[in-house]
Amino acid sequence: MLTKEQFHKKIASGVRFLDGATGSNLQKVGMPRGCCSEEWILSNPEKLVALQRQYASAGSQILYAPTFQAQPIALEKVNLHKQTEAINAHLVSLTRSAAPQCLVAGNLTTLAAFTESWDPDNFDLLVENYRRQIKGLIDGGADLLAAETLLYPQEAEAILTAAELEGAGAAMYTFTMQSDGSLFSGMDAGPVLRELEEAGAAGVGFNCVAADMMTPYLVSKLRRWVRGPLVCKPNAGNPVIGEDNLPHYPMLPNEFAEIMGQCASSGATLLGGCCGTAPEYIAALKASL
Repeated sequence: MLTKEQFHKKIASGVRFLDGATGSNLQKVGMPRGCCSEEWILSNPEKLVALQRQYASAGSQILYAPTFQAQPIALEKVNLHKQTEAINAHLVSLTRSAAPQCLVAGNLTTLAAFTESWDPDNFDLLVENYRRQIKGLIDGGADLLAAETLLYPQEAEAILTAAELEGAGAAMYTFTMQSDGSLFSGMDAGPVLRELEEAGAAGVGFNCVAADMMTPYLVSKLRRWVRGPLVCKPNAGNPVIGEDNLPHYPMLPNEFAEIMGQCASSGATLLGGCCGTAPEYIAALKASL
């Protein structure tokens, strides 16, 4: 795994491109909604590999391994918790096989769906879950960690603690936020991100925020606090529920790229997409910059 310094050296010369959504694109090729995506990918690896190859061809330089919810507390629902480390390692290796030229980020997320992750009494539970996942990500050869869609500072602190205990290197942290730059807990995001940087984060920022005209403002506001790499990975606009009862994202690739260009001008340096984005969004983004 790269150290923070090695990672910064690799991304030093300008903007770098992340990937886009994984889950919504896999649903288009057969993954059932609401299933354990990690379990489905293990049975359908070719679908994941094909998608990630498309992202690499579109210009993504950092791919997120499909380990979003591969923590023991989540995998227990499908009776795979005892295989946590092996599953994380295997999913990292799948992403590596799809695009050997890209950096591979081991993906982690909030545990709010499984426990009250804001509660200090649950901190040890969070650390233990993240430790087991991170061990597997390291065993699989991940270049860095990417914790995303975080809700509470306590989650980031638990991941930071687990990463230190497992001897992990570079790690990025992104929260889902409101357009005014506050976390959903009500805290101002800027000081939280600054604190994470000071604690050793290799990059900080946001994801799963609707890309609209407020997004460049949010980047600009966060840049006043953030000194290092700033991650910007928004959705393709606000979702609309269609007749199929599924969320649909109305923003076209060129519209997404235009707003992301403004985000880059406002100080974002690691650019990608979240819900509703696909390889063509990354291709449009790269072309526009």
